[in-house]
Amino acid sequence: MPHVDLMAGPPPTHLPEDPAAAELAAGEAPASVVRRHPASPYAWAAMAAQARDQGADDVSVYAYSRVGYHRSLDLLRRNGWKGHGPVPWSHEPNRGFLRSLALLALSARAIGETQEWERCSEFLRDSSPEAYDALLA
Repeated sequence: MPHVDLMAGPPPTHLPEDPAAAELAAGEAPASVVRRHPASPYAWAAMAAQARDQGADDVSVYAYSRVGYHRSLDLLRRNGWKGHGPVPWSHEPNRGFLRSLALLALSARAIGETQEWERCSEFLRDSSPEAYDALLA
């Protein structure tokens, strides 16, 4: 009988390539990319980041990042994620989820939703300490 490590956590989740990432890298506007790929966490994270960078109110950033977060959860579940476990920053297609989660945490804090900030920042740290360090630390 093979040895099973009962203390090991779930395996890392590696999301599939997101076509929105290439379009955004090529300079496409986030709103145009969202229209073509409305299920893309990467596109919604780009919308949230652009809104933040252009001085939009925190509620708008919160809304865009929340859509990206929920699209991410759908995608994670379709790819075997069971509600917890590593989602490595080093795997580029995971970054749409991780960025959406970080932007949701930051915008929740900005609008005074402390519990959401704490939950999302902890979720980010648990999913990818590297992403936490890159995006929140």
